[in-house]
Amino acid sequence: MEERGINREALYSIGKGFYREPEESPAFSDVTIRFRTLREDVDRVLLYLPDEQQIYPMQLESSDHYFDYYEMEIKLKDKPLHYYFRIEKGEEVIHYNRLGVTEDLDIQYAFSIFPDFFVPDWIKGVTMYQIFVDRFRNSDGKNNVEDREYIYLGRPVVSVSDWDAPVESFDVHRFYGGDLEGVWEKLDYLEHLGVEVLYFNPLFVSPSNHKYDTQDYDHIDPHLGRIVNDGGKVLPKGGTDNREASKYSIRSTDKENLEASDTLFLLFVEACHKRGMRVIIDGVFNHCGSFHRYMNASYFYKTGEDSPYPKGAYESYYSPYLDYFHFSKEEEKDWPENDSYEKWWGNDTLPKLNYENAPKLEAEILGIAKKWVSPPFSCDGWRLDVAADLGHSEAYNHRFWKKFRKAVKEANEDAVILAEHYGNPSAWLKGQEWDSIMNYDAFMEPVSWFLTGMEKHSDRAEPEKFGDGELFFNTMRYNMAKLPENALDAAMNQLSNHDHSRFLTRTNRRAGRMKDGFDDAGIGIDYGLFRLASMLLFTWPGAPTLFYGDEVGVYGWTEPDCRRPYPWGKEDLELLEYHRYLISHRKASPALKNGNLMLLKSGKNWVSYLRCSENQIALIIIYCGDEDCTLDIPLWRASVTDKMEIRRVLKTDGRGYNAGQTKRYTENGILSSRLRAKTGKIYLIDF
Repeated sequence: MEERGINREALYSIGKGFYREPEESPAFSDVTIRFRTLREDVDRVLLYLPDEQQIYPMQLESSDHYFDYYEMEIKLKDKPLHYYFRIEKGEEVIHYNRLGVTEDLDIQYAFSIFPDFFVPDWIKGVTMYQIFVDRFRNSDGKNNVEDREYIYLGRPVVSVSDWDAPVESFDVHRFYGGDLEGVWEKLDYLEHLGVEVLYFNPLFVSPSNHKYDTQDYDHIDPHLGRIVNDGGKVLPKGGTDNREASKYSIRSTDKENLEASDTLFLLFVEACHKRGMRVIIDGVFNHCGSFHRYMNASYFYKTGEDSPYPKGAYESYYSPYLDYFHFSKEEEKDWPENDSYEKWWGNDTLPKLNYENAPKLEAEILGIAKKWVSPPFSCDGWRLDVAADLGHSEAYNHRFWKKFRKAVKEANEDAVILAEHYGNPSAWLKGQEWDSIMNYDAFMEPVSWFLTGMEKHSDRAEPEKFGDGELFFNTMRYNMAKLPENALDAAMNQLSNHDHSRFLTRTNRRAGRMKDGFDDAGIGIDYGLFRLASMLLFTWPGAPTLFYGDEVGVYGWTEPDCRRPYPWGKEDLELLEYHRYLISHRKASPALKNGNLMLLKSGKNWVSYLRCSENQIALIIIYCGDEDCTLDIPLWRASVTDKMEIRRVLKTDGRGYNAGQTKRYTENGILSSRLRAKTGKIYLIDF
């Protein structure tokens, strides 16, 4: 009788939970690694260490109804350990790494252990909420930017009096008045929604509404905080000279206003902590704003003998901040008003900081890194803007972030460091720099292609990618393998954010951008697809992060249209309730929050996957097709027997959603699931 080959569907390991204990380890400690095969199916399982070119036989330690479990204990050194598995049966040899069964044995896809790399436990699997403050809630208007209060990009700023007014294509100088007290007023709402962490777009002093052009890293912007000394004027009609801005900056630079705003923020953070909610703030350290005193290109800061401020680099060849920037024109005759400084993406308002030539600048920014995670402010971490671009070489970039991590963790060992990053982040995720990333490549992009066939800005449609479950799984495998498992569990997973189109608009499956005076971002949107995306968001490994208003149906093209104001009083309450159910199941289920991921099966218009914890299994099915179908799901792969009760706890389809529970059982380890158009289901199995 011909011997059957190795059952590949039974093979499984992951770098966490039962399969690696402990998941995070100090140097020179012992770690137990395990691997699973079908019961009595293979001859040998071996652990291969490619760095050492060593291979070790693993021992069969236990079995259950379906599987055998092989085990080996290894002692770590003080350097990274990479490993994968070799499975043998007769003459058949199979390799298994983080891609699963594969012949691609590139070391970047091996399982990895980085000794002494500890990611704060509180961030793993947590539910986050991103707030672009100017558009979330206006408390009382007392600290609003006033019409024509100052000049920004050659235009007087605008105070938008109608909260429901549409954004405009040139929008950075338009302020709706959202502030921290407005967020404070809605903490009950956020807590009831189930939010555990607030992530704020930049809060520091800045003349724009987005505040990625920092004017002062040391203080909260009074227009987001409090204005107690309203000594500002407004520009006279026709006033457009940037030099005039210095006369109208009192409200944002007045010492009383800065101190009052800082005090408000620390009290706000205390209020969040009392509710068990954490606060992460945005650090923009690759560049500052041209309004910053370092540059002072808009003369916001009065300089001279009677001023505490030295001249900025834009003003004087003898500025103490000259080395903070790189100027292509470097002779004294080129000053004042030397605008040859290096600019981020060519933007005059975003001078790139020149760390390599300015040790004092580096020290100042590291001081800022410590300040805001230390008492009395006690923030819970940083999100780092364009983190991989800081500096002028990758070598310096790594040196800086190692210093940054040391500074932050010494000040607050429980603070998290999340970096904005596109591409392969593995070089920064070895335990010495970042904790994790904003997860574009291993979440936002693949989910957008799978469920909409759209690029994340809505700039391009590729219909052939829509519903391609195999492509989705393969993309996820390759991109997730570039993050250590502990970093993956802390990754900021999003459908939408401040830089991209709203996911709800992407469900219209057509390329587009905003057009002033014509709102077509809501035309053709598909709530069924959006609910599927939200179900995927809250059942996938990582930290699911809602961009404010997604939960109530805010739509919009890419920025600035995605930064529409939250529609208080006009929310889609059914969609809000659906998100509350998703979040409540996420928080209550150990499998959904931090369980191991197992990719089951995929096909045209569908994927199925498991999250597995010690005493619970969650099965998720996502089907984006338009025709009814029946799928057979191999739950035996999670050791589910035919006697185990399977509870469906939430279902969505093209018509709506259902939070009622049903009970099912497998037959010979297979669950047969009937699906209508655009159906998503969450099942839980407790044991």
